[in-house]
Amino acid sequence: MITTQKIILISFLLLLSSCVTQFIPKVNEDKELLVVEGLITDQPDTNIIKLSKSLSLGTRSVSNPVKGCTVTISDDLGNIFDFMETSPGTYITDPSIFQGAVGRFYTLHIKTNAANNNLNYESIPMELKPVPLIDSIYYEKVTISEVNGIKTQEGAQVYLNTHDATNQNKFYRWEYSETWEFILPFTVPNKTCWTSSNSDIINIKNTSLLGEDRIDRYPLKFISNLTDRLRVGYSILVKQYSLNEDEYLYWEKLQSITEQVGGLYDIIPSSVPSNVYCVDDPNEKVFGYFSVSANTSKRLFIKENFAGIFTQYTERDCLNDTVFDNAPIQSLNTYVWIIIDHQVPPPVYQVTTRIKGCYDCTTRGTNIKPDFWKEGK
Repeated sequence: MITTQKIILISFLLLLSSCVTQFIPKVNEDKELLVVEGLITDQPDTNIIKLSKSLSLGTRSVSNPVKGCTVTISDDLGNIFDFMETSPGTYITDPSIFQGAVGRFYTLHIKTNAANNNLNYESIPMELKPVPLIDSIYYEKVTISEVNGIKTQEGAQVYLNTHDATNQNKFYRWEYSETWEFILPFTVPNKTCWTSSNSDIINIKNTSLLGEDRIDRYPLKFISNLTDRLRVGYSILVKQYSLNEDEYLYWEKLQSITEQVGGLYDIIPSSVPSNVYCVDDPNEKVFGYFSVSANTSKRLFIKENFAGIFTQYTERDCLNDTVFDNAPIQSLNTYVWIIIDHQVPPPVYQVTTRIKGCYDCTTRGTNIKPDFWKEGK
């Protein structure tokens, strides 16, 4: 998932350079401001609030968490729920105690410690809006290149359809989590693994100008041939959220920043509104957004042959030497992994590699099959 911290860092990368010297312009931006990342849903899951400080212009991209805070949320019935800090700057709820409810209004409360001036922050009360089901997620093959009518490189475009029969949800946002299987081309103990990746782009849609609240063929994700996602088996879990208009505008402006990554006079962080404010000093800016929404999800599996899909386990990438008939390997040291392939028919042969990932797939993923993974899919 794309983070507000990353977006803020992108917007601060306004360094102008030349072949002679580097020029860092003076901009009227506070150096360290509170950054709030949070989402409350109606699912029986852990809810997470992340607190950090923005980084000044020219600062290296490093984590800057705000720890030791007291974080709570209250609803419009007077209930108060506590967050627990599990790692610096990360605060979570106990799913056995708190679960968001559709129709309730929630307010985030933050109290920093003495190291951060003992300031109090609050969000605007946010309604947990319902969200319609995802009608379908599907994919279509895309030809990237062909030679003499033969497709040499292919990818997949993932689309999403959804609609709201009540015509009440006009603003949508989606996140996704990808998981794919990969298999090493050698006979080794850890040969088959799965790895995952979360979405790092902003996917939003506004239907308020359409005749009905319906979204067809939304291009959610393009999977190129430059990764091995489609080589064996692939799955994508899509989560759908409903937004109010203010939050939609927030995500729309962040989307502009991440896509344009403009210069000094383009959109800057202060132009992106937050729904969190400092109670003690209303003039202090706050970055980020406290999101509240119902959540619905749907999963897609892809298992099909695609032409020209990348693999990082070729002989050129992995194999330093090949020795037939179990001949001795000279100058073997602890940095060389030995792969023994039992081929039928013979000869049996050995290969060596200095790349552990070519021998052990767990350096990149896990050899434990995910619970949701389907055989034959």
